[in-house]
Amino acid sequence: IRVQKTQITLCNRHVFSCVSFLRVRPKALMPASFFTLTFGLEHPLESARIDAKVEAYRNRWTHHVVLSDAGQIDEELLSWLREAYDFAQQKR
Repeated sequence: IRVQKTQITLCNRHVFSCVSFLRVRPKALMPASFFTLTFGLEHPLESARIDAKVEAYRNRWTHHVVLSDAGQIDEELLSWLREAYDFAQQKR
């Protein structure tokens, strides 16, 4: 874990996720209290929970999820983080 000025970065050999206050929705649609969880996978996720996604590099998709309640940290989200961790481990 690296604590930086604008984010907290989660790493194994490479960065696999970060937590920040990045706004990925229009300000009017953001919750009053939130943080954004960002993680990378080799494929795009199709879920209403994904607020934004972009193919940053070929077969490397960056996903952003806005979280405003501890109850949103569930098995589905944790499985995405596990997958992101494994994906980062495979990078050269």
